[in-house]
Amino acid sequence: MTQPENQNIEYKESWRDEYLKWICGFANAQGGILYIGKNDSGETVGVQDAQRLIEEIPNKIRDILGIIASVNLHSVEDHDYIEIIIEPYPYPVSYKGQYYYRSGSTRQELRGAALDHFLLQKQGRTWDCVPVPHAAVDELSLETFDAFRVLARKSSRLGSDILDETNYGLLQKLHLLEGKYLKRAGVLLFHPDPEKYFTGAYVKIGYFRTDAELLYHDEIQGDLFSQAQETIDLLLTKYLKAGITYEGIQRVEKLPVPEDALREAVLNALTHKDYSSGTPIQISVYPEKIMIWNPGT
Repeated sequence: MTQPENQNIEYKESWRDEYLKWICGFANAQGGILYIGKNDSGETVGVQDAQRLIEEIPNKIRDILGIIASVNLHSVEDHDYIEIIIEPYPYPVSYKGQYYYRSGSTRQELRGAALDHFLLQKQGRTWDCVPVPHAAVDELSLETFDAFRVLARKSSRLGSDILDETNYGLLQKLHLLEGKYLKRAGVLLFHPDPEKYFTGAYVKIGYFRTDAELLYHDEIQGDLFSQAQETIDLLLTKYLKAGITYEGIQRVEKLPVPEDALREAVLNALTHKDYSSGTPIQISVYPEKIMIWNPGT
C-alpha cells in the first residue's frame, strides 16, 4: 500500500533543481524521502534520464546544500523512479542563504522569529541565553538584587555562599553572564526597564464590561519580579471583586478566583512567555471571567 505524502515523504513526477528546497526542509526537520517519478498519489509514472539524474542530483545536493543524501534508482514495471533519502542534520542547512523546514506535508521558509528560534535550537541554545552587547551590569536595579536575596533566603533555594556574592558574582553564579555580556534572561530579571531591549516585555490588564467595552486598564513594566508582584496586587485590589458573606457577625470576603491559583497563572504566564514575540502578556478581566494570554509555544 502506497503511503500518502506526510512530514517524511514527498512525491514529484520529475526533477527540478528547486526541489533542493524540499531536501533542505527535510534535513532541517526530521529527515525524509523525496521520490522522483511518482505522482501525488504515490503511483510510479517513471522519470526521464534517470541514469543522468542519479549522477547529477547527489552533486547538486553536496555543492548547494553542503550535505550528503542517499540517491537510489529503482524500477517498477519498466518505470524508473529515484529515491532520495535525507537524514536529519544536527546543524542548520540552507539553500542559497534561505532556510526551509518540513512541517506536515508542506515546505516552509523560516523567517523572523521562527528562523531565530530554529538557529538557536540547532546550536543547542535558547532565546534567553543569548548575550546582549549593549546592556551593562551597572544598569541593573540594586533594589531588585536586594529583593531577590530576601526571597531566595526565605525559600532556601540558594545558599549563603551564592547570596553573599557581589551583584556581579551573583550573576555569574546564576549563569546570567556570557563573558562580559549580560544574557537576555539577566536583563529580563534585573533590569528596571527590560523593554529598552525587548519590545513587549510588560503586562497589560484591562477590565471589560463586554468584548467591545473596555472600562479601564493598566500596564505593568519593570523587572520580571516586580511585574509578577505588581500584577497580582493590581488584580487583587482593583480588578477582582470579592463576594461578601457573613458567618454570624463575622464578615467573610471570598475572591472569584483562589489567590493561589491566580498567583500560579500569572507566574506561568511570565515564565513561559515567548519574549522574542514583541507582544505583551494580556490579562482581560470580565464580570464573570478572567483570561490570561501570552505568546508562547
